[in-house]
Amino acid sequence: MLYQPFYNPEKSYEENFKEGPYGIFSDKEIFLEEGEPQYDFLGHKVYSPFGIPAGPLINGNFVEAALDKGFDIVTYKTVRTKKYPCHPWPNVLAVHLEGDLTIEKANNKLAADGDYKEPLSITNSFGVPSFEPEFWQKDIEQVVKNTRKGQIIVGAFQGTKTEDGNVENYIKDFCLAARVLKESGVKVFEVNFSCPNEGTTNLLCFDVDRSELVAKAIKEEIGELPLIVKIAYFKEEEILKNFVKKVGPVVQGISAINTISAEIIDKDGNQALPGEGRIRSGVCGHSIKWAGLEMVKRLKKLRTEFGYSYTIIGVGGVNEVKDFIEYREQGADIVMSATGAMWNPYLAKEIKEQLQK
Repeated sequence: MLYQPFYNPEKSYEENFKEGPYGIFSDKEIFLEEGEPQYDFLGHKVYSPFGIPAGPLINGNFVEAALDKGFDIVTYKTVRTKKYPCHPWPNVLAVHLEGDLTIEKANNKLAADGDYKEPLSITNSFGVPSFEPEFWQKDIEQVVKNTRKGQIIVGAFQGTKTEDGNVENYIKDFCLAARVLKESGVKVFEVNFSCPNEGTTNLLCFDVDRSELVAKAIKEEIGELPLIVKIAYFKEEEILKNFVKKVGPVVQGISAINTISAEIIDKDGNQALPGEGRIRSGVCGHSIKWAGLEMVKRLKKLRTEFGYSYTIIGVGGVNEVKDFIEYREQGADIVMSATGAMWNPYLAKEIKEQLQK
């Protein structure tokens, strides 16, 4: 069953930011827990190994609503060291396709509109917007103070390229973002290596050498505090193996996946998302679950092969309790849901009920 989403696709990002969250997320009802939290998340005890990844929780009001509804591991959306604009509306559309969005299908055009149906897949195109650190640092400080026992805030961030393409300054920007996040009181960090236009080979996570440099620089900045790296789907096993070999011993967690990119069109065959550079957009939800599950399985195998200890966070297509169970069976230590959580505010509660059986 699809409920009214807590992020309203019919409104702009700015309207959502000022007025949201919507639907049941806005009713102020709190799902309180009893007893002691039993699950470990990077040194923190939580009531369930389930949460919401970077993206839909766009400010402190959304984060606090997610905590109220029993999502115990919640990620404040990805922030930057400077203000960065959001893409024009629309930013979310329903994607219609049969079966899985395979890599082969992603080479074709996909139709999208405002008709949201199960099994739900969507495209989201925001461009990783950010307010100034002066705003988000205070906003995060407040939600960290309001976190209850058995819950944790993850601070997601990324660097921004300089116009001259200076790599040293680019890496310094990651470190500055981590420093400001640390000052906000965040105890778990997630660096985004999975969005376009930030690496030398489209996605930063596919640039293994630079990923290693950035991860090491961030760890030097935050010290013993845990660092998660968010990555995309890796088609080539050798590149993934090399990435894990170099980055795996540096970070404490690997989160996979973000989205699968495809060309999005409207019913008339025209570009569905207006503006330059938006012909292709990331698809998430039901149709990419296969990719998230596969990456979890591969990351577990590589963790064993190299003798590493990173936490595996499975993301992609978790719309129902059974999806959560599948991820856990494939080796995910922690599972997260963005699309599923947006349209089902009771998902965390339903998963907790399953865990208690």
